[in-house]
Amino acid sequence: MTSPAVKDIVVAVDGSEASDIAVQWAANTALKRNQPIKLVTAYSMPQFMYADGMVPPQELYDELEGEAGDKLDHARRIVADFDSSISVTAEVKESSPIDYLLELSETAEMIVMGSRGLGGLSGLVMGSVSAAVVSHADCPVVVVRKDNHVTEENKYGPVVVGVDGSAVSRKALEMAFQEADARGAVLRAVHAWSDAQFHSSYIGVVEAQSQMETLIAEQKELLGEELAPFVKQFPNVKVDEIVERERPIHSLKEAAEGAQLMVLGSHGRGGFKGMLLGSTSRALLQYAPCPMMVVRPKSAN
Repeated sequence: MTSPAVKDIVVAVDGSEASDIAVQWAANTALKRNQPIKLVTAYSMPQFMYADGMVPPQELYDELEGEAGDKLDHARRIVADFDSSISVTAEVKESSPIDYLLELSETAEMIVMGSRGLGGLSGLVMGSVSAAVVSHADCPVVVVRKDNHVTEENKYGPVVVGVDGSAVSRKALEMAFQEADARGAVLRAVHAWSDAQFHSSYIGVVEAQSQMETLIAEQKELLGEELAPFVKQFPNVKVDEIVERERPIHSLKEAAEGAQLMVLGSHGRGGFKGMLLGSTSRALLQYAPCPMMVVRPKSAN
């Protein structure tokens, strides 16, 4: 029986500061996962060059491809400086970044993108490229901001995951356990819940307290049930369980201080509903103190 092929960690490269930090983060991940890196970049001919049937000169193609190659060479050096034992390949393609990255996502382990890029990958957090890739990729997508530097402190930090009991949340949990296991990291499992259904205006203090304790116990039980199969599957992963009566964004942001990675499902329910397009995900993509992995399995289509 043949073993499955080792998948690449694909890194979108554009030469920006954010891209450099993403390459460094991917190198740290590749080293811990013992997986190869594939550095990729895309270029496209300016539309005006095709006006009135004009054929762009070959020199322009050569120049654009040369510039793209220089960016990949720079990214290669970043990986080599991090650890020269990491296996690295690189590829340049004339294509739209969205089409290219979505095509690569069909066979990649994950796609890693900088959050404030230049050129073809500009505006990754709020722009069309990131929105399309995060929303439609067939593999997890990690967004790394330019202030998400890999440091001696956070390179050994925990992996944080948001849990809400949905099917896609379980996919995120599986990825988070895999990452924590590969990295030898603690897993912080965060379940933030709202007590909007709880009203104490017309009941006594003792009864209100009793109801609140019951609700808290139920939420802790939910988290425990969600974690149970993965705790059994990954016995070496130490898990910190965090249950809070709080907005998810606050709980997750606080839990992610000093973390290597935050993992979220793209279509949860309850506290994490609408993670991709809602205010919670936008805020976390911009302000979370660590890189963020969005898991959007095909089954969630």
